[in-house]
Amino acid sequence: MRFLVTLFFMINFSFAVTIKDISNIVGIRDNQLIGYGLVVGLAGTGDKSQFTMQSLQNLLRNSYIKIPASSIKSKNIAAVMVTAELPAFSRQGDKIKIKISAIGDAKSIDHGELLLTQLKAVDGQVYALAQGTIVADKKNATTGFIYEGATIENEVGYSLKDENSVTLSLFKNDAKQAYEVEKAINNAYGIPIAMATDTRTVEVKKPANISIVRFISEIEDIKLDSNFKKKIIIDIARETIIAGADIPIDPITVAKGNFTIRIKKFPLEEFQWDNKRVNPGKNIGDDVKLDNKPIAVEINNTLMNSKGTPTVSDLVRAMKVMKLPMTDIIDTLKMIKDMGALDVELEIRG
Repeated sequence: MRFLVTLFFMINFSFAVTIKDISNIVGIRDNQLIGYGLVVGLAGTGDKSQFTMQSLQNLLRNSYIKIPASSIKSKNIAAVMVTAELPAFSRQGDKIKIKISAIGDAKSIDHGELLLTQLKAVDGQVYALAQGTIVADKKNATTGFIYEGATIENEVGYSLKDENSVTLSLFKNDAKQAYEVEKAINNAYGIPIAMATDTRTVEVKKPANISIVRFISEIEDIKLDSNFKKKIIIDIARETIIAGADIPIDPITVAKGNFTIRIKKFPLEEFQWDNKRVNPGKNIGDDVKLDNKPIAVEINNTLMNSKGTPTVSDLVRAMKVMKLPMTDIIDTLKMIKDMGALDVELEIRG
């Protein structure tokens, strides 16, 4: 069965973004962690690689059990690499998500138990300890996740308290954007506290009468009227899409195996649908068509009037009403962006 979704342009809006949407603060960032570990408890889906057997031998030796690696024949263990991101300002005892990937010939690590694993940064220091039961990726059973699977043991030493200025790093290398950010900050405070030092960097001095945290909050919340890109975050593992409510989509048609999406622009006064004149003032948000025949909204297909410029949230909501899988929604957003109808930055998370 082939579904059809149509979103209508009725009027044009300009969408402002904030400084937070298009920049990072230098020094405030995540750090990558990595570790090597063993997964046990696999139901015959582990590996028999030499380094796995050697790792198990070393583990048993630490428990005062001596056994030759050649005599270990178990298929219930697997050697894995564990990766994670250490968020800025993480504190001891905080929990973070970890990703586990088999490095041998294991067939699946689903529901295996990751043994205690040290997670290190590039400086060689241990910042977290990981352990727990793995939930494998639905599409690839040799990778998986443990949500809140690692505990922070050491903190990255960085303090904002005594800072008298911040440095903004723009996502895009663009002189106009850097100038617009500088101008917006100076206009907001009425004094020249911001200066663009290059096409991606803006240095901002903190006024003496406010705290650095309040200052950062105010800076990040300043709106920019220029045409800056917003961000859509797609978490493939969680099958989650995070996007602002006001990201517009230009007219486009996308056809896939089981559905077609049409985003069309019509005059504000009136528009045609199947040779019928429709009053745009009328609420047609519940009108539905399936195989060119009107149906009720309960069927998995929606003809939708967004009552404004169609946005990403409108599109995702319509596709969810159709009960399309999240993979189709993610692929559609990628295609729309590739065709130039969606002017955003896509952040894909594994």
